[in-house]
Amino acid sequence: MIQADEFIEPAAARGYDFYTGVPCSFLTPFINRAITSDLTKYVGAASEGEAVAIAAGAWLAGRKTVVMCQNSGLGNCVNPITSLNFPFRIPTLLITTWRGQPGVADEPQHELMSQITQSLMELLRVRCLTFPRSPADVAGILDAAETVIEEAQLPFGLVMEKGAVADEPLDQAAAEPRSMGEITDRQSGGTPSAIRYQALESLLGAVSNNAAIIATTGKCGRELFTIEDRKQHIYQVGSMGCASGMGLGLALNTDKPVIVLDGDGALLMKMGAAATIGAYQPKNLIHIVLDNASHDSTGGQATVSPHIDFAGVAAACGYRSAWTCDDTAGLVEALGAMKTTDGPHFIRMKIAPGSIDNLGRPTVKPPDVARRFRDFIAE
Repeated sequence: MIQADEFIEPAAARGYDFYTGVPCSFLTPFINRAITSDLTKYVGAASEGEAVAIAAGAWLAGRKTVVMCQNSGLGNCVNPITSLNFPFRIPTLLITTWRGQPGVADEPQHELMSQITQSLMELLRVRCLTFPRSPADVAGILDAAETVIEEAQLPFGLVMEKGAVADEPLDQAAAEPRSMGEITDRQSGGTPSAIRYQALESLLGAVSNNAAIIATTGKCGRELFTIEDRKQHIYQVGSMGCASGMGLGLALNTDKPVIVLDGDGALLMKMGAAATIGAYQPKNLIHIVLDNASHDSTGGQATVSPHIDFAGVAAACGYRSAWTCDDTAGLVEALGAMKTTDGPHFIRMKIAPGSIDNLGRPTVKPPDVARRFRDFIAE
């Protein structure tokens, strides 16, 4: 058994100071200390996959990160690990518990995952070791993790057994309710005529060249690349629903403006991220949802977005302002209003389905996109 600080302090000495995750009873003392330590910044996520995305955004801002979750939560991590961390070569230290460990009585839902935890991590190309149980083991395990991370630029896993960390008190104030954000309806009342490509052209003409832009997966990133490929762009090639979490992790660690370009289907997939954004209040974040009421990149199948008041949801989650518009003039007006006030801000722009003919794909490889973006943030 170790004290939490016997891991956190040497990890911080190696640069690991940004923690995010979802609690587990095995993690309780460790996560309690990550919350209270002066050496760490902790962001509580709504889901494990969101935590992976938040950590990816923090890494893009130059932080070395730790993601914590229960081993059952590895299921929620599979998509971002395989389609975000792997293609972009974004590392993190992934600490997962070993619920259902052989010889330790546990709940039936952990039976299968307990048998495949380590093999699943290895299958995901996440090499792993057992979380240290003795202070003498900490340095060697961290050094081993660092060696692999430096070589592979991929996540490295530590599997925490029950009782690995001594009890730590929780000193955390209850979350304060956020006041309802201001809602602005700027809809013209007609059927949206602008397609996403036109919305993106208007956006680039209205925002600062100092703004970092994260484009969700599918045609959004492809169109942004086609309009103009710039070092301040990230084109998510997978990890649907993770753009907002990545934007949060980035915005909390840079003073640059951060713009997230989301889709209605993607937002619906990980809507809990809106609550996390509202709670942590990144003042430099603008979250834009280009809503064509369809999964446009996969054939135009309908989403349920027409039934959802996205602006009302964002305002209720704690975004300081939330706009709805249905033309490019409304988008530009909303962006102008947001330049002079602290965020987070939200814009739902209703658009028409469709894209340009013969749409290409980014020709810059994802690891290069990530690293030039990281260099831009560091400027």
